[in-house]
Amino acid sequence: MSPILAYMGFSTYNLPTSLVSNNFGYGQYAMLDTTEYLRQTFPIWEKLGFGFSAIATGFIPSAEQAELISKFCAAQAASGARVFVDPIMGDLGEMYKGLPATIVDNMREMLRVADICFPNYTEACLLVDMPYKEEGVSLSEARTMLDAIRRFGAKSVLITSMKVDGVPSVAGYNAADGKYFIINYEELPLFFSGTGDLFSAILIGHILKGEGLEPATRKAVDGVYNLIRLNKDAGDPYKGIPVEKYLTIL
Repeated sequence: MSPILAYMGFSTYNLPTSLVSNNFGYGQYAMLDTTEYLRQTFPIWEKLGFGFSAIATGFIPSAEQAELISKFCAAQAASGARVFVDPIMGDLGEMYKGLPATIVDNMREMLRVADICFPNYTEACLLVDMPYKEEGVSLSEARTMLDAIRRFGAKSVLITSMKVDGVPSVAGYNAADGKYFIINYEELPLFFSGTGDLFSAILIGHILKGEGLEPATRKAVDGVYNLIRLNKDAGDPYKGIPVEKYLTIL
């Protein structure tokens, strides 16, 4: 996310919620908990007078971290920061291997402070306790899921990587105008780790530049599509996409 946001003109701070030896997709990994680091960082930032125009959250492995981070987000939001929540938990109908079931409650905690959240379809099913359907959902079911996520406190919601009436889509609800929308796209038969982060960065960058949620979502969808297309012959998909090579196309 950092290269994309930097290229779009934003200065970023990174605060790791954990250090992980390798991508979850490999099935085994070592994880270093950084909760105490977070606990020490927030008071220092407060003393230094740091403020943020936006906060983007991702993987949050514990209830303690969810509480710390949600409180920080709420305080920053009171000063005008926009909070973007990506409830990273799983994909393709399954939770990432080795993650505890309690992570779902952690992410629900984060939805309370979200201006915009964007789970993928798997994560949306986990959040609202609905079954994952390989064939996807109907338009009315998509709206039901969006509304169920909103009830946890999120203002605007996107659900990515889902099929709506059989078509690959992003389903959205925009709190700014109270309208639902669907963005369809062509699905490439390829998989890369990190595409959710690329989507997040492009989306957030365009929103912070003043674009509406729907056109920003369209640009994020198209950006990820182009990055996947340009890397169709890459080797290990878990290594992700070398985004620095392609910043000019975004």
